[in-house]
Amino acid sequence: MLVMKFGGTSVGSAERMKDVLSIVEKAKSNHKGAAPLVVLSAMSGVTNSLIKAGERAVARDLKSALAEVQSIRKKHDEAIDQALSSDAAAAQKVKQSLDPHFEELEIILKGVSYLGELSKRSVDAISGMGELLSSKVVAAIAEHEGTASVWVDARDVMITDDTFGKATPLTDDIEKMAGEKIAKASKDGKVVITQGFIGATEKGITTTLGRGGSDYSAAIFGAALKADEIQIWTDVDGMMTSDPRLVPEAEVISEVGFQEAAELAYFGAKVLHPLTIKPAIEQGIPVRILNTMRPDNPGTIIKADEDLDRSDADSRPICAIAAKKGITALFISSFKMLMAHGFLSKVFAIFDRHSTSIDLIATSEVSVSLTLDNTDQLDSIIRDLKELGDVRILTDVSIVSVVGRQFREQSGIAGEVFSALTNVNVIMISGGASDINLSFVVSNEDADKSIKQLHKHFFSAK
Repeated sequence: MLVMKFGGTSVGSAERMKDVLSIVEKAKSNHKGAAPLVVLSAMSGVTNSLIKAGERAVARDLKSALAEVQSIRKKHDEAIDQALSSDAAAAQKVKQSLDPHFEELEIILKGVSYLGELSKRSVDAISGMGELLSSKVVAAIAEHEGTASVWVDARDVMITDDTFGKATPLTDDIEKMAGEKIAKASKDGKVVITQGFIGATEKGITTTLGRGGSDYSAAIFGAALKADEIQIWTDVDGMMTSDPRLVPEAEVISEVGFQEAAELAYFGAKVLHPLTIKPAIEQGIPVRILNTMRPDNPGTIIKADEDLDRSDADSRPICAIAAKKGITALFISSFKMLMAHGFLSKVFAIFDRHSTSIDLIATSEVSVSLTLDNTDQLDSIIRDLKELGDVRILTDVSIVSVVGRQFREQSGIAGEVFSALTNVNVIMISGGASDINLSFVVSNEDADKSIKQLHKHFFSAK
């Protein structure tokens, strides 16, 4: 079975939705075995509009909130009319099938406005509507065009805990429900159309996996169904040596290992959600990134290191360069660290207590430097850290990551990286334990400059 996830731009219009179904039909014909599972995002821009509606409702501006809903409705109605222009009755039927979702959305927004409170549970209920709407429209187009298919509500399969805003999938329950709701229909030759991003608790309360979670959904479904391959269809040709908006000469990477892809996804390669790789690694399932607008391009395949063909790889030690902006750096210094044990465990315990993960860390005998991108608990963390020593904070800095292969086996890589930088102040350096990542922290203003200089140095000549 193939799991095929399509992002918001891929379903952003009636034309794009038809393109998606053409791609799916071709994949179904070419791939032996069960029919594909299609995982869809909301139409481009819809999730942001839904969140905006919630924010306006909690500000007691219900009129504007409901106007936002009407705008979303119009966007879907136009897509339906264009896709089913030859059959007005069918178009009307599809529009009516969306009515319950819009009615529920309006009820929630009215409740938020009345109470003046927008909880994470409410945000999930509101922001998850986009995927339900887009997938119903695509399923209706598929039915109209004669594609053997079935629509499945992801909330019946993607069972999660009740951590609203970023729920944790319950893998055993998902595997059981995927077998019941998806596998049978797929084996019978029906394309299963469902949603990314959303799930539900065991009591049926809507949850979400966090922004960008549609990729994650696809990987979880793929792992549960033991898929042959997970495909992420987007609006770029694959993983690139750098962000092509910043570096126009950036190249597509034909294949990368799981570790390389995970590092790139986490440290700024926006084409892939960082969590996507985890279920794929655990099950050894290849992940392929493809362009909906150019479906014949080979894209990038991500697979286990032992399955990579390095025979024709060029001699460059660097795979790609990425940046993660808007980071906060903390510098903790204390003479209590001098020749003492247990200090680091106390530092980490503070972050654990406040459920905040650390991106990079570097230590000396009397100081610890670290970065984090989640600052929700920053005030509390700093208050606790000050009990251990002096704390200095730098906000709005960036992590630049140079991802390659077997750095330790190639002498001079670090020197080459930093000698390529001109007029850049490096605030902190951290070498990855995985032997494939060298990261450093710079100001936001120096991030783009650093990427351009490094890309020119390592990729301008092969």
